[in-house]
Amino acid sequence: MIKLIAKLTLLLVALIAIGVLWQRGQLSVLALSRIDPVPETRQLVEQERYAEAHDYLAFFMDYPYVQNAPEAQALQQEIDRVRGSFSYQASKLGEGLFSGTSDETIGQAAGVATDFFVIGDLRDLTKQGIHWARGEETDEVIAALATIGVVASAAQLASGAATVGTAGAAAPSVTASTAVKVGTVTLKAARKLGKLPPWLGKDLVKATKTVKRTRKLDSVTELFGNVYTLAKTRGGLTLLSKTRDAASLERMARFAETFGEHAATLYRIGGDVALKTARRAGELGQESIKLAATYGQLGLRTLDRLGAVKFVKYSARASKMTYKGDLIRLLARWLTQLPTWALYAVIGLAGVVWLPWRRLRGGSRHLMVPANAGQHAAA
Repeated sequence: MIKLIAKLTLLLVALIAIGVLWQRGQLSVLALSRIDPVPETRQLVEQERYAEAHDYLAFFMDYPYVQNAPEAQALQQEIDRVRGSFSYQASKLGEGLFSGTSDETIGQAAGVATDFFVIGDLRDLTKQGIHWARGEETDEVIAALATIGVVASAAQLASGAATVGTAGAAAPSVTASTAVKVGTVTLKAARKLGKLPPWLGKDLVKATKTVKRTRKLDSVTELFGNVYTLAKTRGGLTLLSKTRDAASLERMARFAETFGEHAATLYRIGGDVALKTARRAGELGQESIKLAATYGQLGLRTLDRLGAVKFVKYSARASKMTYKGDLIRLLARWLTQLPTWALYAVIGLAGVVWLPWRRLRGGSRHLMVPANAGQHAAA
Protein backbone atom coordinates (compact mmCIF):
# COMPACT_ATOMS: atom_id res chain seq x y z
CA MET A 1 0.00 0.00 0.00
CA ILE A 2 2.79 2.43 0.95
CA LYS A 3 4.60 1.52 -2.24
CA LEU A 4 1.48 2.31 -4.29
CA ILE A 5 1.02 5.68 -2.55
CA ALA A 6 4.65 6.56 -3.26
CA LYS A 7 4.23 5.63 -6.90
CA LEU A 8 1.03 7.67 -7.21
CA THR A 9 2.72 10.68 -5.55
CA LEU A 10 5.64 10.42 -7.96
CA LEU A 11 3.20 10.22 -10.88
CA LEU A 12 1.41 13.37 -9.66
CA VAL A 13 4.71 15.24 -9.33
CA ALA A 14 5.70 14.10 -12.84
CA LEU A 15 2.40 15.37 -14.26
CA ILE A 16 3.01 18.72 -12.56
CA ALA A 17 6.51 18.80 -14.07
CA ILE A 18 5.03 18.16 -17.53
CA GLY A 19 2.54 20.99 -16.94
CA VAL A 20 5.29 23.39 -15.86
CA LEU A 21 7.34 22.61 -18.98
CA TRP A 22 4.26 22.96 -21.20
CA GLN A 23 2.98 26.20 -19.62
CA ARG A 24 6.28 27.79 -18.63
CA GLY A 25 5.52 30.94 -20.64
CA GLN A 26 2.13 31.43 -18.96
CA LEU A 27 3.65 30.79 -15.53
CA SER A 28 6.42 33.32 -16.15
CA VAL A 29 3.78 36.02 -16.76
CA LEU A 30 1.66 34.90 -13.78
CA ALA A 31 4.78 35.26 -11.63
CA LEU A 32 5.10 38.96 -12.51
CA SER A 33 3.90 41.73 -10.20
CA ARG A 34 2.46 44.90 -11.69
CA ILE A 35 3.85 48.24 -10.56
CA ASP A 36 1.69 50.33 -8.25
CA PRO A 37 2.50 53.90 -9.37
CA VAL A 38 0.71 55.63 -6.47
CA PRO A 39 3.54 55.51 -3.85
CA GLU A 40 6.20 56.95 -6.19
CA THR A 41 3.77 59.54 -7.55
CA ARG A 42 3.06 60.67 -3.98
CA GLN A 43 6.79 61.06 -3.37
CA LEU A 44 7.09 63.29 -6.44
CA VAL A 45 4.12 65.37 -5.28
CA GLU A 46 5.70 65.80 -1.84
CA GLN A 47 8.84 67.06 -3.60
CA GLU A 48 6.61 69.44 -5.63
CA ARG A 49 7.72 67.84 -8.90
CA TYR A 50 4.19 68.00 -10.29
CA ALA A 51 5.05 67.77 -14.00
CA GLU A 52 7.09 64.62 -13.42
CA ALA A 53 4.38 63.19 -11.16
CA HIS A 54 1.76 63.82 -13.85
CA ASP A 55 3.79 62.12 -16.60
CA TYR A 56 4.60 59.11 -14.41
CA LEU A 57 1.03 58.50 -13.25
CA ALA A 58 -0.41 59.22 -16.72
CA PHE A 59 1.66 56.37 -18.18
CA PHE A 60 -0.12 53.86 -15.93
CA MET A 61 -3.57 55.45 -16.18
CA ASP A 62 -3.92 53.88 -19.62
CA TYR A 63 -4.35 50.49 -17.90
CA PRO A 64 -7.57 49.45 -16.09
CA TYR A 65 -5.82 48.17 -12.94
CA VAL A 66 -4.72 51.78 -12.20
CA GLN A 67 -7.42 53.63 -14.13
CA ASN A 68 -10.14 52.10 -11.94
CA ALA A 69 -8.29 52.59 -8.64
CA PRO A 70 -9.95 55.37 -6.55
CA GLU A 71 -6.63 56.34 -4.95
CA ALA A 72 -4.98 56.88 -8.34
CA GLN A 73 -7.96 58.88 -9.60
CA ALA A 74 -7.88 61.18 -6.56
CA LEU A 75 -4.14 61.68 -6.92
CA GLN A 76 -4.47 62.56 -10.60
CA GLN A 77 -7.16 65.13 -9.78
CA GLU A 78 -4.95 66.67 -7.10
CA ILE A 79 -2.01 67.00 -9.51
CA ASP A 80 -4.19 68.49 -12.26
CA ARG A 81 -5.68 70.99 -9.80
CA VAL A 82 -2.25 72.26 -8.72
CA ARG A 83 -0.83 72.39 -12.26
CA GLY A 84 -3.88 74.27 -13.51
CA SER A 85 -3.76 76.96 -10.82
CA PHE A 86 -2.76 80.51 -11.76
CA SER A 87 -0.13 80.76 -9.00
CA TYR A 88 1.60 77.59 -10.17
CA GLN A 89 1.65 78.66 -13.83
CA ALA A 90 2.94 82.12 -12.86
CA SER A 91 5.75 80.62 -10.77
CA LYS A 92 6.80 78.37 -13.66
CA LEU A 93 6.76 81.30 -16.07
CA GLY A 94 9.03 83.24 -13.73
CA GLU A 95 11.26 80.20 -13.36
CA GLY A 96 11.75 80.07 -17.12
CA LEU A 97 12.31 83.82 -17.50
CA PHE A 98 14.82 84.28 -14.72
CA SER A 99 16.66 80.95 -14.54
CA GLY A 100 16.19 79.80 -18.16
CA THR A 101 15.01 76.37 -17.01
CA SER A 102 11.70 74.79 -16.04
CA ASP A 103 9.94 71.44 -15.95
CA GLU A 104 6.68 72.88 -17.32
CA THR A 105 5.88 73.88 -20.91
CA ILE A 106 5.20 77.53 -20.09
CA GLY A 107 8.52 77.90 -18.28
CA GLN A 108 10.44 76.07 -21.00
CA ALA A 109 8.96 78.37 -23.64
CA ALA A 110 10.00 81.43 -21.65
CA GLY A 111 13.49 80.02 -21.13
CA VAL A 112 13.91 79.32 -24.83
CA ALA A 113 12.65 82.79 -25.74
CA THR A 114 15.37 84.45 -23.64
CA ASP A 115 18.14 82.21 -24.99
CA PHE A 116 17.14 81.46 -28.57
CA PHE A 117 18.17 84.79 -30.06
CA VAL A 118 21.83 85.62 -30.61
CA ILE A 119 21.72 88.24 -27.86
CA GLY A 120 21.59 85.42 -25.32
CA ASP A 121 24.77 83.85 -26.69
CA LEU A 122 26.56 87.20 -26.81
CA ARG A 123 25.51 87.82 -23.22
CA ASP A 124 26.97 84.48 -22.11
CA LEU A 125 30.22 85.06 -24.04
CA THR A 126 30.59 88.51 -22.49
CA LYS A 127 29.89 87.15 -19.03
CA GLN A 128 32.50 84.38 -19.38
CA GLY A 129 34.97 86.87 -20.86
CA ILE A 130 34.61 89.13 -17.82
CA HIS A 131 35.19 86.17 -15.51
CA TRP A 132 38.35 85.28 -17.46
CA ALA A 133 39.66 88.90 -17.40
CA ARG A 134 39.19 89.04 -13.65
CA GLY A 135 40.97 85.76 -13.13
CA GLU A 136 37.75 84.14 -11.95
CA GLU A 137 36.57 80.64 -12.80
CA THR A 138 34.96 80.38 -16.23
CA ASP A 139 32.55 77.79 -17.55
CA GLU A 140 34.18 76.40 -20.70
CA VAL A 141 31.06 74.49 -21.66
CA ILE A 142 28.75 77.54 -21.52
CA ALA A 143 31.33 79.53 -23.52
CA ALA A 144 31.55 76.71 -26.08
CA LEU A 145 27.76 76.52 -26.42
CA ALA A 146 27.51 80.30 -26.79
CA THR A 147 30.16 80.25 -29.53
CA ILE A 148 28.36 77.49 -31.42
CA GLY A 149 25.09 79.40 -30.90
CA VAL A 150 26.51 82.56 -32.50
CA VAL A 151 27.71 80.58 -35.53
CA ALA A 152 24.32 78.80 -35.73
CA SER A 153 22.48 82.14 -35.64
CA ALA A 154 24.66 83.45 -38.49
CA ALA A 155 24.05 80.21 -40.42
CA GLN A 156 20.29 80.59 -39.90
CA LEU A 157 20.34 84.08 -41.39
CA ALA A 158 22.51 83.02 -44.32
CA SER A 159 20.46 79.88 -44.99
CA GLY A 160 17.22 81.84 -44.74
CA ALA A 161 18.41 84.36 -47.31
CA ALA A 162 19.63 81.54 -49.57
CA THR A 163 16.28 79.76 -49.27
CA VAL A 164 14.44 82.86 -50.47
CA GLY A 165 16.93 83.38 -53.31
CA THR A 166 16.86 79.77 -54.48
CA ALA A 167 13.12 79.16 -54.09
CA GLY A 168 13.54 76.73 -51.19
CA ALA A 169 16.64 74.84 -52.33
CA ALA A 170 18.55 75.79 -49.18
CA ALA A 171 15.79 74.62 -46.77
CA PRO A 172 17.86 71.65 -45.40
CA SER A 173 20.57 74.10 -44.30
CA VAL A 174 17.97 76.12 -42.39
CA THR A 175 16.73 72.96 -40.66
CA ALA A 176 20.25 71.90 -39.71
CA SER A 177 21.23 75.30 -38.31
CA THR A 178 17.92 75.53 -36.41
CA ALA A 179 18.52 72.09 -34.85
CA VAL A 180 21.96 73.24 -33.72
CA LYS A 181 20.53 76.47 -32.30
CA VAL A 182 17.81 74.65 -30.36
CA GLY A 183 20.46 72.18 -29.24
CA THR A 184 22.62 74.92 -27.74
CA VAL A 185 19.64 76.31 -25.81
CA THR A 186 18.77 72.81 -24.54
CA LEU A 187 22.32 72.04 -23.47
CA LYS A 188 22.62 75.37 -21.64
CA ALA A 189 19.51 74.43 -19.67
CA ALA A 190 20.98 70.97 -19.00
CA ARG A 191 24.19 72.59 -17.76
CA LYS A 192 22.29 74.85 -15.35
CA LEU A 193 20.29 71.89 -14.02
CA GLY A 194 23.35 69.67 -13.64
CA LYS A 195 22.02 67.24 -16.27
CA LEU A 196 24.75 67.68 -18.87
CA PRO A 197 26.81 64.46 -18.87
CA PRO A 198 30.60 65.02 -18.44
CA TRP A 199 31.50 63.30 -21.73
CA LEU A 200 29.31 65.72 -23.68
CA GLY A 201 30.84 68.78 -22.05
CA LYS A 202 34.32 67.62 -23.07
CA ASP A 203 33.19 66.86 -26.64
CA LEU A 204 31.57 70.28 -26.97
CA VAL A 205 34.75 72.11 -25.89
CA LYS A 206 36.76 70.14 -28.47
CA ALA A 207 34.19 70.64 -31.23
CA THR A 208 34.09 74.39 -30.63
CA LYS A 209 37.71 74.73 -31.75
CA THR A 210 36.77 73.30 -35.15
CA VAL A 211 33.66 75.50 -35.39
CA LYS A 212 35.66 78.64 -34.56
CA ARG A 213 38.31 77.77 -37.13
CA THR A 214 35.97 76.84 -40.01
CA ARG A 215 32.91 78.92 -39.07
CA LYS A 216 30.88 75.86 -40.12
CA LEU A 217 28.63 73.52 -38.16
CA ASP A 218 29.41 70.28 -40.00
CA SER A 219 31.37 68.80 -37.08
CA VAL A 220 28.44 69.16 -34.66
CA THR A 221 25.40 68.72 -36.90
CA GLU A 222 24.82 65.03 -36.09
CA LEU A 223 25.42 65.53 -32.37
CA PHE A 224 23.02 68.44 -32.14
CA GLY A 225 20.49 66.63 -34.32
CA ASN A 226 20.21 63.96 -31.62
CA VAL A 227 20.06 66.63 -28.89
CA TYR A 228 17.29 68.36 -30.87
CA THR A 229 15.27 65.13 -30.83
CA LEU A 230 15.58 64.93 -27.04
CA ALA A 231 14.75 68.65 -26.74
CA LYS A 232 11.35 67.96 -28.35
CA THR A 233 10.63 65.14 -25.88
CA ARG A 234 9.13 65.57 -22.42
CA GLY A 235 11.80 64.62 -19.90
CA GLY A 236 14.43 64.85 -22.62
CA LEU A 237 17.04 66.42 -20.32
CA THR A 238 16.74 63.47 -17.94
CA LEU A 239 17.29 61.08 -20.86
CA LEU A 240 20.27 63.18 -21.97
CA SER A 241 21.84 62.92 -18.52
CA LYS A 242 21.84 59.11 -18.78
CA THR A 243 23.98 58.98 -21.95
CA ARG A 244 27.62 57.89 -21.81
CA ASP A 245 28.96 58.71 -25.29
CA ALA A 246 27.89 59.78 -28.77
CA ALA A 247 26.64 56.27 -29.61
CA SER A 248 24.43 56.08 -26.50
CA LEU A 249 23.13 59.60 -27.28
CA GLU A 250 22.04 58.39 -30.71
CA ARG A 251 20.32 55.34 -29.18
CA MET A 252 18.56 57.54 -26.64
CA ALA A 253 17.40 59.91 -29.40
CA ARG A 254 15.91 56.99 -31.37
CA PHE A 255 14.27 55.75 -28.15
CA ALA A 256 12.74 59.19 -27.56
CA GLU A 257 11.61 59.36 -31.19
CA THR A 258 9.89 55.98 -30.88
CA PHE A 259 8.06 56.48 -27.58
CA GLY A 260 7.60 60.27 -27.53
CA GLU A 261 5.98 61.63 -24.36
CA HIS A 262 6.26 58.22 -22.66
CA ALA A 263 10.00 57.81 -23.28
CA ALA A 264 11.19 59.39 -20.00
CA THR A 265 8.75 57.36 -17.88
CA LEU A 266 9.55 54.17 -19.78
CA TYR A 267 13.26 54.71 -19.15
CA ARG A 268 12.55 55.55 -15.50
CA ILE A 269 10.89 52.14 -15.16
CA GLY A 270 13.13 49.97 -17.31
CA GLY A 271 16.48 51.77 -17.58
CA ASP A 272 18.91 50.12 -19.99
CA VAL A 273 16.59 47.08 -20.20
CA ALA A 274 13.97 49.34 -21.79
CA LEU A 275 16.55 50.65 -24.26
CA LYS A 276 17.53 47.11 -25.21
CA THR A 277 13.91 46.01 -25.68
CA ALA A 278 13.13 49.16 -27.66
CA ARG A 279 15.59 48.07 -30.36
CA ARG A 280 13.00 45.42 -31.25
CA ALA A 281 10.10 47.90 -31.21
CA GLY A 282 9.37 47.21 -34.88
CA GLU A 283 9.00 43.50 -34.11
CA LEU A 284 7.46 43.60 -30.62
CA GLY A 285 5.30 46.72 -31.03
CA GLN A 286 5.25 49.88 -28.93
CA GLU A 287 2.04 48.97 -27.08
CA SER A 288 3.41 45.56 -26.07
CA ILE A 289 6.57 47.18 -24.69
CA LYS A 290 4.55 49.72 -22.70
CA LEU A 291 2.33 46.92 -21.36
CA ALA A 292 5.39 44.91 -20.33
CA ALA A 293 6.82 47.98 -18.58
CA THR A 294 3.88 47.99 -16.16
CA TYR A 295 5.48 44.81 -14.78
CA GLY A 296 8.89 46.48 -14.42
CA GLN A 297 12.22 45.31 -15.82
CA LEU A 298 11.29 41.65 -15.35
CA GLY A 299 8.23 42.22 -17.52
CA LEU A 300 10.37 43.70 -20.30
CA ARG A 301 12.76 40.75 -20.14
CA THR A 302 9.83 38.32 -20.26
CA LEU A 303 8.42 40.10 -23.33
CA ASP A 304 11.83 39.93 -24.98
CA ARG A 305 11.93 36.18 -24.37
CA LEU A 306 8.33 35.21 -25.22
CA GLY A 307 7.55 37.65 -28.01
CA ALA A 308 4.60 40.04 -28.28
CA VAL A 309 1.82 37.59 -29.22
CA LYS A 310 2.40 35.18 -26.33
CA PHE A 311 3.11 37.92 -23.80
CA VAL A 312 -0.09 39.85 -24.56
CA LYS A 313 -2.16 36.65 -24.53
CA TYR A 314 -0.69 35.42 -21.24
CA SER A 315 -0.99 38.87 -19.68
CA ALA A 316 -4.70 39.00 -20.57
CA ARG A 317 -5.21 35.62 -18.90
CA ALA A 318 -3.22 36.69 -15.86
CA SER A 319 -5.32 39.84 -15.42
CA LYS A 320 -8.43 37.63 -15.11
CA MET A 321 -6.81 35.69 -12.26
CA THR A 322 -5.92 38.68 -10.10
CA TYR A 323 -8.76 37.84 -7.71
CA LYS A 324 -6.68 34.90 -6.48
CA GLY A 325 -4.23 37.37 -5.00
CA ASP A 326 -0.59 36.77 -4.27
CA LEU A 327 -0.90 33.02 -3.70
CA ILE A 328 -1.09 32.11 -7.38
CA ARG A 329 1.75 34.55 -8.11
CA LEU A 330 4.01 33.05 -5.45
CA LEU A 331 3.23 29.52 -6.65
CA ALA A 332 3.93 30.48 -10.28
CA ARG A 333 7.16 32.20 -9.28
CA TRP A 334 8.31 29.10 -7.39
CA LEU A 335 7.43 26.77 -10.26
CA THR A 336 9.27 28.89 -12.85
CA GLN A 337 12.41 28.80 -10.72
CA LEU A 338 12.59 25.00 -10.83
CA PRO A 339 15.55 23.91 -13.02
CA THR A 340 14.58 22.36 -16.34
CA TRP A 341 16.91 19.39 -15.75
CA ALA A 342 15.12 18.64 -12.44
CA LEU A 343 11.73 18.60 -14.15
CA TYR A 344 12.96 16.18 -16.80
CA ALA A 345 14.60 14.06 -14.11
CA VAL A 346 11.28 13.70 -12.23
CA ILE A 347 9.48 12.76 -15.46
CA GLY A 348 12.19 10.19 -16.27
CA LEU A 349 12.07 8.69 -12.78
CA ALA A 350 8.29 8.34 -12.96
CA GLY A 351 8.67 6.61 -16.29
CA VAL A 352 11.14 4.14 -14.83
CA VAL A 353 8.93 3.41 -11.83
CA TRP A 354 5.67 3.03 -13.76
CA LEU A 355 6.94 1.03 -16.73
CA PRO A 356 5.60 -2.60 -16.60
CA TRP A 357 9.05 -4.20 -16.40
CA ARG A 358 7.74 -7.76 -15.68
CA ARG A 359 5.58 -7.80 -18.80
CA LEU A 360 8.40 -6.44 -20.87
CA ARG A 361 10.76 -9.11 -19.55
CA GLY A 362 8.14 -11.85 -20.09
CA GLY A 363 7.52 -10.64 -23.62
CA SER A 364 11.20 -10.58 -24.41
CA ARG A 365 11.61 -14.19 -23.16
CA HIS A 366 8.67 -15.26 -25.34
CA LEU A 367 10.30 -13.67 -28.36
CA MET A 368 13.51 -15.62 -27.69
CA VAL A 369 11.74 -19.06 -27.90
CA PRO A 370 12.59 -20.78 -31.32
CA ALA A 371 9.73 -21.03 -33.78
CA ASN A 372 10.13 -24.87 -34.19
CA ALA A 373 10.27 -25.60 -30.45
CA GLY A 374 6.78 -27.24 -30.57
CA GLN A 375 7.80 -29.62 -33.40
CA HIS A 376 10.82 -30.86 -31.41
CA ALA A 377 8.65 -31.43 -28.39
CA ALA A 378 6.16 -33.51 -30.45
CA ALA A 379 8.95 -35.64 -31.84
